[in-house]
Amino acid sequence: MSSLLSKLGGLLAHEYALIRRVRGDIQYINDEMASMQAFLGDLSSAAAPQGHDRRLKDWMKQIRDVTYDIEDCVDDFAHRLSHDPGGDVCCAFVVSNVYELWTWRPRRNIASNIAELKVRAQQIGERRIRYGVENPKNGGGHHGGHATGFQAAENQQTRLEIVGTKKPVGVEDDMKELGVWVSLQQQQQPVAATSPHGPSSSSSQAEAKKPDQGVLSIVGFGGVGKTTIATALYQKFGDQFDCRAMVTVSQSSDIEAILRSILSQVMPQYKDGNDQQRSSSGITLEKNRLVAAIGSLWPKGHPGDEQSGGSTLEITQNLKKHLEEHSYLLLVDDVWSASMWEKIKKSLPKSKRGSRVIVTTRFQAVASACIRDKRDRVHKVVVLSGDKPRELFKDESEISEENFKNNIPPRLWEICGGLPLAIVIMAGHAACNPDRQLKEWEKVCTSLLPDSAKGLSQEGVTKILNHCYNDMPGEIKTCSLYLCIFPKGCKISKKRLTRRWMAEGFIGEKDGLSVEDVAETYFNHLIRRKIIRAVEHSGNGKVKSYQVHDMVLEYIVSKASEENFVTVVGGPWIMAPPSNKVRRLSVQGGDSKHQKIMESMNFSHVRSLTLFGSLTQLPSNSLKFGIVQVLDLEGCKDLKNQHAKEICKMLLLKYLSLRRTEIEKIPNEIGKLQYLETIDIRETNVTELPNNICQLDRMVNLLGGNKKTRKALKLPQDMKKETMKLLRILSGIEIIEGPSTVVADLHYFTDLRKLAIYKLNIINGGKLFRELSSSIEYLGGYSLHTLIIDDESSEFLKSLSALSSPPKFLNALELSGKLVELPEWITELDALTKLTLSVTALTTDALHRLSKLPKLFSLTFSLTLANQDPEIATTIWVNLAHSDGEIVISAGGFEELKLLRFSAPCVPVLSFLDNAMPKLKRLELRFSKLEGVYGIENLEDLDEVHLRVHDEAGDFTKFMVDDIAITAREVDKGPRITVDQYHE
Repeated sequence: MSSLLSKLGGLLAHEYALIRRVRGDIQYINDEMASMQAFLGDLSSAAAPQGHDRRLKDWMKQIRDVTYDIEDCVDDFAHRLSHDPGGDVCCAFVVSNVYELWTWRPRRNIASNIAELKVRAQQIGERRIRYGVENPKNGGGHHGGHATGFQAAENQQTRLEIVGTKKPVGVEDDMKELGVWVSLQQQQQPVAATSPHGPSSSSSQAEAKKPDQGVLSIVGFGGVGKTTIATALYQKFGDQFDCRAMVTVSQSSDIEAILRSILSQVMPQYKDGNDQQRSSSGITLEKNRLVAAIGSLWPKGHPGDEQSGGSTLEITQNLKKHLEEHSYLLLVDDVWSASMWEKIKKSLPKSKRGSRVIVTTRFQAVASACIRDKRDRVHKVVVLSGDKPRELFKDESEISEENFKNNIPPRLWEICGGLPLAIVIMAGHAACNPDRQLKEWEKVCTSLLPDSAKGLSQEGVTKILNHCYNDMPGEIKTCSLYLCIFPKGCKISKKRLTRRWMAEGFIGEKDGLSVEDVAETYFNHLIRRKIIRAVEHSGNGKVKSYQVHDMVLEYIVSKASEENFVTVVGGPWIMAPPSNKVRRLSVQGGDSKHQKIMESMNFSHVRSLTLFGSLTQLPSNSLKFGIVQVLDLEGCKDLKNQHAKEICKMLLLKYLSLRRTEIEKIPNEIGKLQYLETIDIRETNVTELPNNICQLDRMVNLLGGNKKTRKALKLPQDMKKETMKLLRILSGIEIIEGPSTVVADLHYFTDLRKLAIYKLNIINGGKLFRELSSSIEYLGGYSLHTLIIDDESSEFLKSLSALSSPPKFLNALELSGKLVELPEWITELDALTKLTLSVTALTTDALHRLSKLPKLFSLTFSLTLANQDPEIATTIWVNLAHSDGEIVISAGGFEELKLLRFSAPCVPVLSFLDNAMPKLKRLELRFSKLEGVYGIENLEDLDEVHLRVHDEAGDFTKFMVDDIAITAREVDKGPRITVDQYHE
């Protein structure tokens, strides 16, 4: 409703557009909506733990409906009468009269709609009194932290973290027993990692043994921790297998999509390396081997790339081809039917080297169907008992010891009946109410469960979820309902979600924070509430992607359906078709039955459309939706250039995502989308923007190019200082020599937070060269927080040291190309948390300089595909010669570094001395040739080492990696070693 009040206020300011008497109607509606908003806020603050009665719910639903209709009317008004008649003073009278005549009919229609809406608003107010909907009362001790509204400034999260896999609580003995089962009985080396001296006799004997196959079925009701246990087993023992894959099934009936997902994960691990790498002392690095390493990784076709599609039969044949000769581990999560499991099982080949399949399910019938061999077993997960519920609650709530002891009653976790999901949700509830006292918590427990009862049943999870939902601030509730837009089991980008929140008008500037910072605060609050959980981190220490537990998502879907907030078509949910207008539509796949349901829906009021799968799922294969403000087609199939022209008729669009589609061109009609704030065309075939895009004055996020391949987006020629002044993110662009290239006008984007140049090729000392240097200096003094430059010639990177005023407020910096020397001012970047440099800059001296950066959280040395040039081998060889053949990380410095990455064809010898990098949590190495890693035991805080080996790496490299992994597994307190393969 906040966004509606803002729009009504703007409408009242445009007197020229209003017909006589309409202004009074709008003023009345504005005042009535403001009063209703305040009333609903009081209701939310005083809500009883069990929620509202049916009369109040129905009345609130009527308010929501009329609010949507008023906002639709205002938006229609805005785009049909968008032009101010203006004119000089001398002719203003004539212009005004002509304008009134020209727009008389649309203004008359809108005036009629406004009059009807005024009557509806009056009737809703009268109906509350007539049916005895009472004023809000205190909820009897239910004092939520939201009573005075959400204080965004006080809830900012400054701590940077790395998302890791948590060990399951209370199942230590089960994990040990299941771990023995998951481990292959055959003590064998992977096929592609035999000793460089040839296959051993023990290996030959292992081959002669009978293949070791097995299926483990983990069964238990929802929220008991099945997936947590299965994922922990998968993470801990996955590197013992040649191939591994994880897939979520749920109620899906699309066997082809499930098998394709498995195939896509095992394909990069299928090919044996045939490059015989001779033994190395691990100290010296020869130039000719570096050239060979880089040359062998030039982009080329993978033998299985063309086979990733096809029918179910073709996919099954490809799986057999890839897995028959390799050991594999497969996690099949959340299987709902025995028939679906049989289809999956029939498609999996018997491996000659052994396999393990872990299945999680809620149903005993599915678990029984998994038992077909003496090696197969069923493990039933039970609720936690003893001290384990307390331990889990304390770990998840992160409440101080004193507060936990004085204010948290044991009943708070006891009422959860030992169910891990309920305990975690209640812990999040406690974490978000740190000031609540012991007596208040006891009242919460009493309201959720009578004293006579001992614990909640399985159905009681919904009661806990409902209580925690009602406790949330109103704006957080709205944002949480939006989570059901995305399918069950999906890993969702945080930025994708928060940008959509902003486009929907859920978030505005607050407490002196920008709208982006407020969105970040809301997102972090949902994590703290345990409504969502982080599954992937970014290099800056912030969450990159998240997931929602299926039971939590099921609750959110039901609430969104009840409030007609989101309509979900397809997917596993049984959602009744909306009896009224569809407001937000999420199409998550579907058959002919779902298409018939959609054909009966009223789409004229759809303001948000999200499509997963194919465009053919929409009625008439059309994108003709009038008032859509958010259109998300990321990854959508069958999207053609002609559909882009239909999209450009959605004049109210604020958010448009065509990411990972087959679109090749953005039409000139894009200039009609005057409200567009975000356009995402990353990982498409679009390489140039039309000039008309410069007419979009409200543009905030312009996202293009491909970060992996460095395919870049050419800026329009007409990008001048008068346009797009609100731009905050300009990502994936190219700047190359040419008469149409515009750089000087970057000066005028003073709100720019991120500038990412994926392709830079300009003449040293030329006009563009000077303009870009000047722009970076200038913007660095304003809001620029992230700078990414990929310089093909590296001449510009060399000149960065000469900047008279370097960008000292950067949080993230990435410099790719043939970078040899670091800019002199790099040690002055006191706010820098994320740094990515070309591996050509890797020397012991460079690391010593970087160690002085006080807030550096992650450090990456990489070599992109676009920069694989034989000349780079010479640079790396010279650098290592200056470092005596190895990179030494000594004690002192890197006080806050938690993530260290090396990604290059050949990683040189790395030596970590005593007390080096005291807070390092994760070490990632991605390579084709590994010279050696020494001193890992000196990294006292290290939790994880992730080794990603190229699938064409030599036998010696793979043999060495396997030896590292086997040794690490023998040390209980050492870091967890994960070994994976990749292909480029």
